[in-house]
Amino acid sequence: MAKVSRHVRRAFALPLMLALSTTVTLVPASGKTTQAPLMIARQGSFSAGGTVVGDANKSIHCDHGYVEYQIPVHARKTSLFLWHSSSAQVWQQRWDGGEGYQSIFLRRGFPVYLWDGPRVGRGNWGCEDYTFKPRIGVDQLNFWGWRFGTAKGEWFPGVQFPKDDPAALDQAMRARYDEFDTDKNARLEAAAGAKAIDRIGPSVLVTNSAGGLRGMLAATQSDNVKAIVAYETPAFVFPEGEGPQGPTGPIDSARVPLADFMKLARIPIQIVWGDNIEKTFWADAVKLTRQFVDIVNAHGGHAEILMLPSIGIAGNTHIAFADLNNVQVAEQLSLFLKRNKLDLR
Repeated sequence: MAKVSRHVRRAFALPLMLALSTTVTLVPASGKTTQAPLMIARQGSFSAGGTVVGDANKSIHCDHGYVEYQIPVHARKTSLFLWHSSSAQVWQQRWDGGEGYQSIFLRRGFPVYLWDGPRVGRGNWGCEDYTFKPRIGVDQLNFWGWRFGTAKGEWFPGVQFPKDDPAALDQAMRARYDEFDTDKNARLEAAAGAKAIDRIGPSVLVTNSAGGLRGMLAATQSDNVKAIVAYETPAFVFPEGEGPQGPTGPIDSARVPLADFMKLARIPIQIVWGDNIEKTFWADAVKLTRQFVDIVNAHGGHAEILMLPSIGIAGNTHIAFADLNNVQVAEQLSLFLKRNKLDLR
């Protein structure tokens, strides 16, 4: 048999590698379908933000955030910066162990960055004293607050959670870091996040819950934020003198000068809400979302609300991107990115 030249082998190898980096499925001998291998060009981590307390003789580096990243082969130009309000785990897998947004969007060609803000998760080296105090009953609060079901522990009908799998619920209850939902901490995280984004370059912030407030504050400090897609934000950034005055809920909204707020009016913003809103305290947050969207758009912005049930995507929880139908939910994010020309290579 004639030898195949090295150049010919390369000519065949590159298309094969690119093909494996798509979402084409492989069918092994067992008959079960599985995703093709992820083709990662580069991965790593870095710290961002923070300060140094002390002097040259005795000091501590602290209040920085932590970034974990993966960049796929033939990556798109704009990155996704995933900002949680529970733990990085919710971006990494579906509730039943299937692929989460991290892998889904790596397959779609986006560089993906996972963020733990200062004093949270892997960024827990703080400049001030703080302690963890276990709160008995927080599991039940999460069950209701994340809209798996009622405060009595009864599952919502049709909820997109593997409710017959005790191991899935166990994993969900452990997908939490301790957080500090104060204005001071939100601004601390936002400042560090903005520095991380400036190091990364053009990015779309994909946030969840209180991460949305922090991400919006970061967007007022970095021109590299090109859009925000926020899943179920309970608090928002408002210009001083506009919007609701005083407390706005369990987590208070932030007020900034109009010049800073106008940076939010220059980028597309989508706020996504799931199902069973009216059965919990989240109904007030949806009303607040409408106020935020109206004010952004009144200042010439491009903000919108996506209610998943209104487009036939039903049963989603507070963390829709980890639900059983997360591929359907991810399709809406892909459409948003395409519509705003944020998926270019």
